[in-house]
Amino acid sequence: MAKTGVFDSDPAVVAKATELKKELLRLVRSIVDDEGCSTETIDQAKETLGALKELELKKRSLSFKLKDILACPEEFKCPISKELMRDPVIVSTGQTYDRPFIQKQLKSGNRICPQTQQVLSHTILTPNNLVHGMILQWCKDRGIQLSDPALLANEDGITASDRDHLLSLLQKMSSALPEQKEAAKELRLLTKRIPSFRALFGESLDAIPQLLSPLSEGKFEGGIHSELQEDVITTLLNLSIHDNNKKLVAETPMVMPLLIEALQSGTIQTRSNAAAALFTLSALDSNKALIGESGALKPLIDLLEEGHPLAMKDVASAIFNLCVTHENKARAVRVGAVKTILMKLTNRMHVDELLTILALLSSHPKAVEEMGDLGAVPCLLSIMRDAICDRSKENCIAVLHIICFNDPTKWKEMREEEKNYRTISELAKNGTSRAKRKASGILDRLNRGVNLTHTA
Repeated sequence: MAKTGVFDSDPAVVAKATELKKELLRLVRSIVDDEGCSTETIDQAKETLGALKELELKKRSLSFKLKDILACPEEFKCPISKELMRDPVIVSTGQTYDRPFIQKQLKSGNRICPQTQQVLSHTILTPNNLVHGMILQWCKDRGIQLSDPALLANEDGITASDRDHLLSLLQKMSSALPEQKEAAKELRLLTKRIPSFRALFGESLDAIPQLLSPLSEGKFEGGIHSELQEDVITTLLNLSIHDNNKKLVAETPMVMPLLIEALQSGTIQTRSNAAAALFTLSALDSNKALIGESGALKPLIDLLEEGHPLAMKDVASAIFNLCVTHENKARAVRVGAVKTILMKLTNRMHVDELLTILALLSSHPKAVEEMGDLGAVPCLLSIMRDAICDRSKENCIAVLHIICFNDPTKWKEMREEEKNYRTISELAKNGTSRAKRKASGILDRLNRGVNLTHTA
């Protein structure tokens, strides 16, 4: 059995190594399974393997210094972590803590000073330069480099060098266009590959505004630079994947206007990623309301109407998620969702996804009325005859059930369908349990041959 190293039990280092190994495994599988794998994938695998090797070498070279760190003077230890402070800061009560640990407490909503048990009058953290200088000197005397990333990793695998690198990249976002493009591309790559890097943005309220500043602080000559816009919006999408970022991203004032602008005027990749970001953010109920109120449904439905294959799935997913709430259903209906969806269904585009949205909208009276007026009945009957997917058939019959019981004039078309194709009988016999129930309800009315009314 291999000897257990000093760092092997460090959760931060273990998390970092595990993350790199998972990424390496994914890349290697992609290379092995795909005969025509790209050279970019091979390069990514080499980079990841190099990072893993570098981490292992640092673990070995620094392990012998850990004993000195653990034996540091008590005044150099954080009262929360009981470890050597790397970034000592002063809170409003005058007590000193290591920044990542007091920040974690404040982010959880706890504003009690651990040492004094007093409520903090504010949450501003002031660097304790005196103590920091003393710690640096103590480390220097023992040959310990406090800035070594492997010594500075926190419980998420985030290191001080990660933070410094992020700050450097964000500062470049306020520089000239070439520096902005370079920084945006790297931020896009880092937030895609390294989950812990996404978490870094949650540590500062200024990080997301800094990221977005090139898109919000005036336009370049000839408008927004499309490549830069795509990288920034895609980075925003990557950040939104991190659960702890969803609320922060959505509530940053400039986010919604810039996502809407990206939906309307970006490259098709930018527009698709903006839709994907809205879908991801809408996982939170509070964000559903915020996105709906921002006016994002109109450009989403406009993009759906355009029908570009690259964007359709992301757009449909975003619209579906948002229309879970009654208020957003009403907004979607007002901006033409029913007409657009029926047009796409008639052309047999993304039938399964769009039927799911139509079924969701059918709980709104105005939507049902529009469906009847815009020819939904023959459209849905035709799809039901041809569909292979049981879920699509179920959604068709569920929407037809609502339309017909709200508009008695539609029963004639249902009778003709059943007479000519036996479509409804077939579904009542072989459909899903819900489809059988809806189809049987329709057949019962048809077989009774009574004058159906809205109140039936």
